[in-house]
Amino acid sequence: MPTQKIKRNYRKAKYVLYKETLVDFKEHFWAFAGAFTGMGIIAYLQYNMFPKQDFVFLIGSFGASCVLVYGVIQSPLAQPRNLIGGHVISALVGVTAAKLFPDTIWLASAVAVALSVVMMQITKTLHPPGGATALIAVTGSPAILKLGYWYVISPVLTGATILLVVALIFNNMTSNRQYPTSKKFTKFKNRIRHAARRSKI
Repeated sequence: MPTQKIKRNYRKAKYVLYKETLVDFKEHFWAFAGAFTGMGIIAYLQYNMFPKQDFVFLIGSFGASCVLVYGVIQSPLAQPRNLIGGHVISALVGVTAAKLFPDTIWLASAVAVALSVVMMQITKTLHPPGGATALIAVTGSPAILKLGYWYVISPVLTGATILLVVALIFNNMTSNRQYPTSKKFTKFKNRIRHAARRSKI
């Protein structure tokens, strides 16, 4: 039943958010360290590449990703597939909308955001900040619009990849944190732990 599925997903989301608020000081520290490092690298690399307006928007998009990737790491919306796929797919949709409706910004904006949501749903890469990434492709300065589909590669893919690499490091620094949450990664992490213990013996 659709209603039962909605209730189940709601309970799951509620549990994830509740569990994230129970982390101790060490977990808060690693969340801060990861967000600071990931955002710092992106800001440093992109600050001189784009006009001030674009820079603020781009940081806003990736800043929202930081909340998920470093603060709510167990959320399905924060997983690597969602982080990378959500941004990249939304960027593709945004650039396409900008090219189809170059003289009608309001229409291009609406199409970019609405279609990016649907495409993320279809590809199971739903990542809320992706909506902002699609919108930036339409409402950005001439420098952004001039990039065309290169916008998908840089700054979008490069920025999302930086956040992912930093997340893989900082979100696995303690035994209480694991990112991503997939069973395959859990097995991989356990093998590394066992191997480390054996080497100490």
